[in-house]
Order: sequence, then structure tokens, then C-alpha cells
Amino acid sequence: MEISDLIPNIEALIFASEKPLTSMEITELINNAFGFMEDKITLDQVESGVEGVIEKYKSEFYPFEVRESGGGWQFLTKRDYHKTIAQLNGDKFLKRLSGAALETLAIIAYKQPITKSEIEAIRGVSSDYSIQKLLEKDLVIISGRNELMPGKPLVYNTSKSFMDYFGINSADELPKIREVLADQIVEPTIVNPELQAAEEVVEVLEYEDEEVNAILVVSENGELIEEATEDDVPEEEIAETEEIKEESAEGDEPEPDSNTEEEDGSEEEKPEE
Repeated sequence: MEISDLIPNIEALIFASEKPLTSMEITELINNAFGFMEDKITLDQVESGVEGVIEKYKSEFYPFEVRESGGGWQFLTKRDYHKTIAQLNGDKFLKRLSGAALETLAIIAYKQPITKSEIEAIRGVSSDYSIQKLLEKDLVIISGRNELMPGKPLVYNTSKSFMDYFGINSADELPKIREVLADQIVEPTIVNPELQAAEEVVEVLEYEDEEVNAILVVSENGELIEEATEDDVPEEEIAETEEIKEESAEGDEPEPDSNTEEEDGSEEEKPEE
């Protein structure tokens, strides 16, 4: 089948389907419809045809487009016409989940697969009613049981309707919690900019005073100079200074008085009578 003949069939299937169709499902449906053909339609041909459909409806002439949402391809109205469609389905758009249900849904979305006891451990309250409402709205499903936990409790996951509602194809496309928290950070407002600037200058000066390792002394000329501390002087210079001090101390010792020695000698060498 030529690509020109394949594209209308792909459009018809996506348009008529009540749920999003994957490329593999479209391939099987077309092959079943044209079973008499010897050459079966391949997945690559269908994907090429889907790309052609997407390019076709990207034109501004069309108010709708083909998008992959909810795990498959479907026709969706463009965002520019949201207000117009809301007038038609006002009641449907006004229905919102309660805070408790939204909280429970967020926990399931980010922690799935998860049991009811684990949800309640995170929330700190009973979640029976919230889970029941989410099941009724087909936003979550029971995907099985946890065989490793006592009693083998039920396990909950988000449904395809949840992904379709939020316009994603898997839980991996959910916004990261770190990104959500970053948007909620509020910077402090400076009430008095001049006071803030003065405080910053004081902090800088205090920091610089702590880093200074010199002492201010008055020189012989009456000027303020910095006297380096022992921390700033290398060990070699300190050793040389101590040696010089020792040598100067030895040179400063008083020399014996010659007159005194002569007197002492004269006393010892008195003539015998």
C-alpha cells in the first residue's frame, strides 16, 4: 500500500477510536482490514504515515492536531481554543478533585506501585475515601497485590486516563519534585535597601578584621605601621633572629676589670715578713 493511501486510513482510525491508539495497534488494525493483501503493512510504514498526519494538521487552518497523549495517538483541539471548548463543556471543566484526593493522587503518581497502608503512612490519615473517589474517576487502578507484605495488600497505580488527562505518556514525564519546589521558593523582600547595604558593608569589614594577622604599632616617627606576628614570619627567619640575639647577648657580657685583677694579685703576693 502506498503511503498516500495509508495516511487516510490512519486518520480514520485515530479519529474514530475512543481511546488513544499506539502505532502497533494501528498496524494490526490496518492489516486486519486488508487481510487479502499479500504484503502486510509494517510498523515503519505506519510511523511514517503518522508523521505525515502530524505535519498535515500542524497548519493554522486546523483547530485540532494529532498528538501522542495517554500512551497513544489521538485528535486533540489546540490550546488556543481552550476557552471556546470550555463554554461547551463548562460543567465538566469545573469538576475538581478535593485537596485530600489530589494529595493521594500525587503520592500514588510519584510512589507507584504503592499500597494503601503506605499511602496512609505518608499522609498520616485514613485514605479510604480518597482512593475510592480516584478509582471511580478512573484516575488510578488496582494493578495487583504485594506478595511480600503481610496479608498481600492491593497495589495502586495511575491509569491511562490519568496520563491522558495530564497530557503525558508515562510517569517518567511527570515534573520532578525538585523542579516544583524550586518554583515555590520566595525571595525575601528588602524593606530598606540602604540599611541592607550598610549591614553588608559591616559584615565584610568584620570578616576582613578576622583575616588580618598583623598588629598596628606606632613607629619612632609617630606613624602607624603593621608589625607582623609570629604567624606571618617564616620559621627560618625566626631561627636566624634567635641566633643573632644569642650572639649579641654573648658580646654584651662585661669584661673583667684589669685593675681589679691586679689588686687581687697584689693582695695574694704580699711579701713575707
